[in-house]
Amino acid sequence: MAARDKRDDTSNKLIATNRTARRDYDILETLEAGIVLKGSEVKSLRESKVQLNDAYARVADGELWLYGMHIAPYSHGVGVFGHDPDRRRKLLVHRNEILRLKARTDQERLTLVPLRLYFKDGRAKVELAVARGRHKADKRAALAKKEAELEARKAMARTARRDDG
Repeated sequence: MAARDKRDDTSNKLIATNRTARRDYDILETLEAGIVLKGSEVKSLRESKVQLNDAYARVADGELWLYGMHIAPYSHGVGVFGHDPDRRRKLLVHRNEILRLKARTDQERLTLVPLRLYFKDGRAKVELAVARGRHKADKRAALAKKEAELEARKAMARTARRDDG
């Protein structure tokens, strides 16, 4: 059992993160989804040639799709074996999860935003967030709060060092 736990720790490889998502949105909930990819896309992901900044997910025709994720063409894949870098990609989640997400995003006017893309046991996964968009003033307030917490932690650390010495 211990060997399996050790393998699980090393089997997760982070590919990309969406840093602007946490600044621009209030994250209400997260979920993990599989993603349907072509062979050349997987090879590009292994080289970390992907951009998540403009990506979002949407329920269309009873399925969950990821739009706006740019996966650069694989350097050795040309012609028939290449892929469209900006095509929409199907996300794999349970049917009841899709229905719940559709209802929640429609009723509460929320957005599905990818936070990070990673390999888990050799399979590409995307962490989706159910999020509410922030206004400019909200972003400033969140940034000010974060800076205040950082200053408080620094002051506590300085005090602790002074007491030790």
